[in-house]
Amino acid sequence: MIRFGIIGTNWITDRFIQASEGVDDFQLQAVYSRTEERARAFAEAHGITDWFTDIEEMASKDHIDAVYIASPNSFHCSQAITFLNKGIHVLCEKPLASNEREVQEMIASAKENDALLMEAVRTTFLPNFQLLREKLHTIGTIRKVNVSCCKYSSRYDAYKDGTVLNAFNPTFSNGALMDLGVYCIYPMVVLFGEPNDIKADAFMLDSGVDGSGSVIMKYEQMDIAATFSKISDTHIPTEIQGEEGTVTIDKIGDFSTVTFYYRSGETCTYVQPEDHPPMYYEIQEFVSIITSGKRFESMINSYDHSLLSARVMDKARKQIGLVFPADR
Repeated sequence: MIRFGIIGTNWITDRFIQASEGVDDFQLQAVYSRTEERARAFAEAHGITDWFTDIEEMASKDHIDAVYIASPNSFHCSQAITFLNKGIHVLCEKPLASNEREVQEMIASAKENDALLMEAVRTTFLPNFQLLREKLHTIGTIRKVNVSCCKYSSRYDAYKDGTVLNAFNPTFSNGALMDLGVYCIYPMVVLFGEPNDIKADAFMLDSGVDGSGSVIMKYEQMDIAATFSKISDTHIPTEIQGEEGTVTIDKIGDFSTVTFYYRSGETCTYVQPEDHPPMYYEIQEFVSIITSGKRFESMINSYDHSLLSARVMDKARKQIGLVFPADR
């Protein structure tokens, strides 16, 4: 059994626990929260044996083999390295870190300590994403991609009332690009690699983060237009245009329905299987790598893919003037 610890006691950790129930060799062992009250309550609610309010203490105990980190973005690097240095495997929520430099430090620590580090971008493990990778060549040479992830944040109402919560606070390396733009950028670098150039724009909020924005990723024969927002919604599907056909993806964060439209008139629609919760597939990948003991790196959410995604976002932030304390 792979004994897991969890960093964070929020809605995403609840979903993580639900998804893990179907994963073989998974055992939930410990939880960390900044407050004793929250840590104890979360542990009792989920039947977790051990709870902590000190990261160093949690990493020093010989009772976990892996940890899932779902803390604010600015804490990812330091927390991950704390565990990696103890040889504890790390599954860390997207974005992996505040910037590319931190990603490099995390990867170096993982390699030095023979531990697995993986960015928890769930979409790239979904069956429909894998199907898209396999069949993308059928629409011919790709010329244009329009990808969008825009979700009105429930925390934006509080922001407009004068309360700046974590989602709109640059101290925590947040904002539309980091929280939602990564859903656009990460799958694209997995599919197409590093762009030759980018052009970014954004609507900046008074708190110092971007409320919405766009990144144009330019390749030799194509370009990708990525739009993202935490202050508005979209109902437009993602579209990949090739010379022989077009693919639409209903929601880039879900890949629930992928449809191929061919110039011949043929249409093929693929619906996401409902056998498991969406987060199941990333947990299964992570656990399988550990239990195989062959190589501590995912070939899907690889180190290179995490570095490329961080590099694109760093370049975009530089263009829009989005600076985090972690950059200094």
